[in-house]
Amino acid sequence: MSEYFIGVDVGTGSARAGVFDADGRLLGVAKKDLQIWKSAGGHVEQSSEDIWQAICFCTREAVKQSGVDASAVVGLGFDATCSLVVLDPQGTPLAVGASEDAARNVVVWMDHRATEQARRINETGHEVLRYVGGRISPEMETPKLLWLKENRADIYKQAGHFFDLADFLSWKATGSTVRSVCTVTCKWTYLAHEKRWDESYFEAIGLADLARDGFRRIGTEIADIATPLAQGLTAEAAGELGLAQGTAVGASLIDAHCGGVGTFACRGPDGEDLPPETQMALIMGTSACAMTLSRDPNFVDGVWGPYYGAMIPGWWLLEGGQSAYGAALDHLLSLHPAYPDMMRKAAEESQSLPVYLEHRVLAEGLTVETAADLAQGLHVVPEFLGNRAPYADPNATAVISGLTLDASEASLLQLYVAGLCGLCYGTRQIIQAEKDKGLPIETLVVSGGAAQSALLRRILADATGMKVALPRTQEPVLLGGAIVGAVASGRAPDLQSGATQMSAIQEITVPNTASAALHQRKYEAFCLLQDADRQIRALSL
Repeated sequence: MSEYFIGVDVGTGSARAGVFDADGRLLGVAKKDLQIWKSAGGHVEQSSEDIWQAICFCTREAVKQSGVDASAVVGLGFDATCSLVVLDPQGTPLAVGASEDAARNVVVWMDHRATEQARRINETGHEVLRYVGGRISPEMETPKLLWLKENRADIYKQAGHFFDLADFLSWKATGSTVRSVCTVTCKWTYLAHEKRWDESYFEAIGLADLARDGFRRIGTEIADIATPLAQGLTAEAAGELGLAQGTAVGASLIDAHCGGVGTFACRGPDGEDLPPETQMALIMGTSACAMTLSRDPNFVDGVWGPYYGAMIPGWWLLEGGQSAYGAALDHLLSLHPAYPDMMRKAAEESQSLPVYLEHRVLAEGLTVETAADLAQGLHVVPEFLGNRAPYADPNATAVISGLTLDASEASLLQLYVAGLCGLCYGTRQIIQAEKDKGLPIETLVVSGGAAQSALLRRILADATGMKVALPRTQEPVLLGGAIVGAVASGRAPDLQSGATQMSAIQEITVPNTASAALHQRKYEAFCLLQDADRQIRALSL
């Protein structure tokens, strides 16, 4: 009997599940939107129970669509955003904000309530900070824990478990409190290369109680990615997910890292090898993460890491990123007067707005190679949620130069293309910071919904000077989870073997040298606008 694997992905706005066969072919997929609450002070919250129910629905629906027998699913891998889940010792949700609603027990990754706590942590200059690019982000978990201790002391004291969301899912599925080396290394300051927490760091930042407690509430046992957990799915979880009790579950991943697993061992269109150390996996969603592997530790200012074994055992990982990517483009377009009419027209065509706008741009007689010409006089720094890398500046803001009174649909198309260019120049800065440290990056392997855009792939290649590779599967993040399931079930000996078997590249976009001069000019304008934003903020107006 054939065997199958499931990847479960929890993003910011939705949960998804996909069923794959042993060759990495996607047989069924399902999606369900998630509740999200936003409030003043940069607070963004979700519900762990809502998330769990969503993935149960998606898993059942994906299996139904695939047509496979649920008993033939032998392995499962979870990934999720790096959000903080707070539970009491019995596993009951605890309220993390002023709403006092216990259902709202997740501090979402993009929540910036802990900006002040992150600033104070960075002022300590602790050695641990070397492994987060020199400055910790409010998106990470120790600033959020400190915020809870200082602002929700009662909840902090009641908490029995502080989980990264991906580890919450594996706990919910198996009952195991083992944490993944991916989550705790990348977001909690665990030193994987030394296999320890640094007690002095927690003492220095005001969280000494976690150290005194033996780190029980944040993780005493850390496992390599895809390590099989407990005895697999519990009877209760199996019933909810519609799978067999005992189905293997591997130690989980952060969502972007899971996308990296789904692409790092890809074969080229002609079967050629793409050495992992020459790739940057660019996972584009609400935010964007840029993942680079290396055999040796490389310290790049403003880029998170190096993290040992945090995506692939035996490899060091650098994690760059853009805090707002799809979210930035959506917000940018919503500012334009023609936005409501364009949204209506896109809906009439049953298309998302970016897909509709791309079709409109190409219908104007432009090609993917020449579309960037449309944005020659309009420049966008789309840092609506700060700069994650390479400047580690959570207070950075967006800047637009070149706007006029033109409220036409044509000017919205121009803004759309300018926004794509701005996102790509942000990626270019991350690439350059890493190349300046000697990393031999040659190819961007893209995933996420935006990766399906031929226009974005072309602008990305031309704006960065990198080859851009599109994976065969449209769901590399889900594929990464399925690969974890294959390893956990023993059907693949390790992640690299599983990825080599199940992933491949569909096509590669090579930079167009004819566009280099245009993008160089626009990139220089991008950097000038970033500098202007810093200078204006320094005036403390």
